[in-house]
Amino acid sequence: MASGGDPSIGRIKAFLLVGVAYFLVAILGPIIILITKGADWSFPMRGSAWSLVAGIVGALGALFVLLAFGAKGTPAAVMAIVFAGAPIVNGLVAISMANLWKDLSWQFVLGLVLALIGGCLVTFYKPNPHKKPSAPPAAAMTLDMSKYKVS
Repeated sequence: MASGGDPSIGRIKAFLLVGVAYFLVAILGPIIILITKGADWSFPMRGSAWSLVAGIVGALGALFVLLAFGAKGTPAAVMAIVFAGAPIVNGLVAISMANLWKDLSWQFVLGLVLALIGGCLVTFYKPNPHKKPSAPPAAAMTLDMSKYKVS
C-alpha cells in the first residue's frame, strides 16, 4: 500500500523499521550472548517489570517524537522539549520512586527549574531559517487605447 505522498506515513514506516532493528539488536543480540556465556534464564520479577515498563515508555517517547514532527513540529522545538524534559522527568520519577520529596536540596530544585526555563527559552526563541525572497510581481502593462483612432 503506497503512502500517497503523506510524510507522516513514511515516518511510521521508518519507526516500524527501527522496531525491527531493535528486535535484531536488543533481543537477538542478548540471547546470543546469554547462550554463549551459559547464563541461566531466570529473571528477577521486579527488575524485569521495570525494564519492560522503561522500554515501553522509551518506545512511546520515540513514537510521540515522530508524531510531533508529523504535526508540523520543527526539529529545534521538538528536540528542545525532549532533551530539556528528559532530566526533569528523570529527576521527578527518581525522587518519587525513592520517596525523597522532603530531602530535596535547593540546588536540585533550582536545576529542575533551570532545565524547564532553558527548554522554554530554546523552544520559543530558537533561530528560524531565513525565508526565501519571493520573486517580485511581474510589472503590469496597460495600453491606453484612447490615444489611438480606429478608422
